[in-house]
Amino acid sequence: MSDAEPLSAVFQRLIANYGPISLLHYMGESNARYYADKDPLGSAGDFITAPEISQIFGELLGLWLADIWMRAGSPAPVHYVEMGPGRGTLARDALRTMKRVGLDPHVHFVEGSQALRALQAQAVPQAQWHHDLGSVPTDAPLLVVGNEFLDALPVRQLVKTPGGWRERMVDWAEDRFRPVAGDKPMDAAVPDALKQAEEGTLLETCPGAAAVMHELAARLAAQGGAALLIDYGYAAPQTGSTLQALRAHTKVDPFAMPGEADLTCLVDFAILAEIAASEGAKWQGTVTQGDFLRALGIDMRAARLAEAAPHHADTIWRAKDRLINDDQMGTLFKVMGVTGPDWPQGAGF
Repeated sequence: MSDAEPLSAVFQRLIANYGPISLLHYMGESNARYYADKDPLGSAGDFITAPEISQIFGELLGLWLADIWMRAGSPAPVHYVEMGPGRGTLARDALRTMKRVGLDPHVHFVEGSQALRALQAQAVPQAQWHHDLGSVPTDAPLLVVGNEFLDALPVRQLVKTPGGWRERMVDWAEDRFRPVAGDKPMDAAVPDALKQAEEGTLLETCPGAAAVMHELAARLAAQGGAALLIDYGYAAPQTGSTLQALRAHTKVDPFAMPGEADLTCLVDFAILAEIAASEGAKWQGTVTQGDFLRALGIDMRAARLAEAAPHHADTIWRAKDRLINDDQMGTLFKVMGVTGPDWPQGAGF
């Protein structure tokens, strides 16, 4: 991919020939290029995720899955499925913890990046890889984790203009990409409650996240199992753009360097809960990451690690605080639980 034509040039030519492209197209192509052949994680990359901050994160998720699996009757076989598993760090920590209590699932990774698949194979060599949930086996319950997976899926934005609702597009003008309102009426796509919203109101939806939830919830309803979806997002409906870009751990203009920065949007957990219920799955709840990890005993686990490795105690406590404090990841990040209809209520919800 390093020899490929810059995506900015591709977009400029496309816009010159056919007019502005949708934000959905812009974000989808940008992230596909961005993730194709690089490892974006860690201090040398563009961002860092919770499993890379502390092993406790993956351990507690593994314990949650093991606990609900045991209370569901310890069905076997069972499949562990992780969507967007990064370097495999979360899975490695979760699987290690599961094994201690007798849970040894088949492992499946939903991952499109060849660069990340290579790293995942080092961390979890027994894994099988899939491009989407469609090829994950249907013969047994699923234990699913998606950590910072949904936020990278492309969004569609609709904006209220003097002439009605229009899709937000991306144009090339004055030597830069910039968002503009499209020319096709989109009023039919807007919920009735927002039809008469004031000019400038922006509605953001994520067709990809909705499609994932439809499929995941239907699978859980049919096969049984449990899923944890962890991402930064909101638990009640809201309006406004949440599009942002990260490069080298710094926020940058989302329209400045397509394909060279990580584009993300906040996840609408409210609509995902509605979708889960519509497919016959059980929505366990949506809580903040801080509250969830505290309920699972993160303070006690950090204390034990610090006691066992006193020379690393400061690092352990700082990592714990980063995961749960309100001014860091504790409040902005949410945890949503979804299970098969007959599975028990999970801890922390």
